Amino acid sequence: MKFDPSSIKKQAEEDFDRAWNETASYVKFPILNERYPQVSLKYGKPHPVYDTISKLREAYLRMGFEEIMNPLIVDETEVHKQFGPESLAVLDRCFYLAGLPRPNVGISDERIAKIKEMIGDIGDEGIRIIREKLHAYKKGTIEGDDLVSEISGELGLSDSLIAEMIKEIFPEFKELKPIAGSKTLRSHMTSGWFISLSEMLKRREPPFHLFSIDRCFRREQQEDASRLMTYYSASCVIMDENVTVDYGKAVSEGLLSQFGFEKFLFRPDEKRSKYYTPETQIEVFAYHPKLVGSNTKYSDGWIEIATFGIYSPLALSNYDIPYPVMNLGLGVERLAMILFDATDLRSMSYPQITQYSEWELSDSDLAKMISIAETPQTAEGEEIVKAIVSEAELHGNEPSPCEFVAWEGEMMGKKVKVTVIEPEENTKLCGPAAFNEVLAYNNDILGLPNTKKWKKAFDNHAARTGIRFIDALASKAAREIEVAIEKGLSETETRARIIKTPAEINISLSPLAQRFITGKNKKIDIRGPVFTTIRAEIK
Repeated sequence: MKFDPSSIKKQAEEDFDRAWNETASYVKFPILNERYPQVSLKYGKPHPVYDTISKLREAYLRMGFEEIMNPLIVDETEVHKQFGPESLAVLDRCFYLAGLPRPNVGISDERIAKIKEMIGDIGDEGIRIIREKLHAYKKGTIEGDDLVSEISGELGLSDSLIAEMIKEIFPEFKELKPIAGSKTLRSHMTSGWFISLSEMLKRREPPFHLFSIDRCFRREQQEDASRLMTYYSASCVIMDENVTVDYGKAVSEGLLSQFGFEKFLFRPDEKRSKYYTPETQIEVFAYHPKLVGSNTKYSDGWIEIATFGIYSPLALSNYDIPYPVMNLGLGVERLAMILFDATDLRSMSYPQITQYSEWELSDSDLAKMISIAETPQTAEGEEIVKAIVSEAELHGNEPSPCEFVAWEGEMMGKKVKVTVIEPEENTKLCGPAAFNEVLAYNNDILGLPNTKKWKKAFDNHAARTGIRFIDALASKAAREIEVAIEKGLSETETRARIIKTPAEINISLSPLAQRFITGKNKKIDIRGPVFTTIRAEIK
């Protein structure tokens, strides 16, 4: 809250200690639903794959590599040039691009009659316009997403009316089936490297140190924990007249050591791809201490993380490339799984898809989903809440029958007196559960006393709501007093006895929290004897 510095300085000169103590009044006391952890600062969270891509880019750049973007759409003829006899097997795993053919649509007399019936008598000129636009669409001078607006603009009619006309009168558009051409989505980054390198040689002299991190697409029979149909490849090439296999080893260590890998093994790859020179295709195994003892098949710390090789002169010659090229590639997702302790590619890549990942919430997350249901809307109402709680804390163990005035004053134009009472004999002003606090513990939502038995639960302040049963009851009482004044009533009484559900004590759980707890077979246990009554007299 804003304050007057000159006034405070003057008070401090007169009595510093008193002035210092009074400054506490300038700090706003938050209402229940505005306290920590309900109030929190939100922050962004990077996706594991994109975060790993960012780190890989930095790692390559630090090693002196230049970043480029390789073609994503590759004609099948390029695959034949690169992979030779293996090309059919490679193409079997490629996605071919298909498009809808553009129909040759005629306008018969019958269709003309239907058009005029549907959109009005547009005359011969209007029919000519429709015919010309459909013909231009067939020739490709009008794009499909512009066809409706082109016709409607010329005729001065609404887009929706023309769209409906095409749908009803020209079924050829609905009956179109995609036809595949010779274009494919890149299944290996190699498909783009050959094209890029051959073009760059027309304008630059090697050596080239290049990298590209981008999507590849592979038509797998099915996706599982270790393979997806689309993945990111972090690939690099070195084109140099004197490049050797040892360049691949050096790049492997230089790149991967930046991610915590410590030891390396280089083994010949049994696949022997034809776009690599014989005896140069090498698998890179690296040791990462984070993997040791993990719940994966790499619990010994070693993982196959990359592959490199020297491109075959046969494939390079098809692109008139006269220099040797070392190529190294690694799957970004595999590296991300190590860095983020993931065991399933699907759940790491698509955590928002319920079929791929378990739903996890921390106790802190759950605590933020708990709030007071009814809260006062006035400043006096907030004062009443604090006063009721203060009296309960001060006199909660007083033997009954007893009553204590908590607040007196003017509220919404009425004089109000608020009392905390217990009329029955041989009990206390507040029951034993009145000061239980609502918190999340091991994914259960509980109302617990702050005792030694529950020390572990109360030690996590991020999972404590700060809402006690008496706080929630006081808030409900204050709100009911406000409503009573609005209705012209002369008194209210808010009572809590044995609580069995959150709603009975004015506590609300978000539907998300309830769904999570139900799905996880966890529990909501907010109950206990409160036995507290709050009465208000209104004049």
